[in-house]
Amino acid sequence: MADQVDYILRQWHAQRPDLDVSPMAVIGRLSRLSRLIEAELGRTFARHGLDRASFDVLATLRRSEPPHRLTPAALMRASMVTSGAVTQRLDRLESRGLVRRTPSDSDGRGVHVTLTAEGLALIDRALPDHLATEQRMLSALTGQRRDELAATLRDLLESLGDNTP
Repeated sequence: MADQVDYILRQWHAQRPDLDVSPMAVIGRLSRLSRLIEAELGRTFARHGLDRASFDVLATLRRSEPPHRLTPAALMRASMVTSGAVTQRLDRLESRGLVRRTPSDSDGRGVHVTLTAEGLALIDRALPDHLATEQRMLSALTGQRRDELAATLRDLLESLGDNTP
């Protein structure tokens, strides 16, 4: 069985046989998978009135210890949202009543972001749907192949400096 990346590799082999294009086999597939995955997850998030960044913020707060509260800096470190997007995302989530920002008791300049009851209910509805989407997208892989792929991807991420916060 061949895919689009195989086609591209054959073209490069024909046009530039002097080059080792084998990295394209991995990077090209990762890039294509990323686009397909983002589109599929986006549809799932949209069913719940969310986008990826909003889901990530709510999920990060949900998986933190009750009362599901973090500082914006801790939220950024623990989520998959960039620092520039955190403030904007928090503004939107707060305007929807899904999070609340309150002054820190210990630091007058700091704030805490807390998941509201409405935010908790929304993430608790969206998470099972999200996991079902991910399960469906990975259904072509056995449990063992998934574990092997996860370990390989972890090794690659670590080699590129993406380590535990």
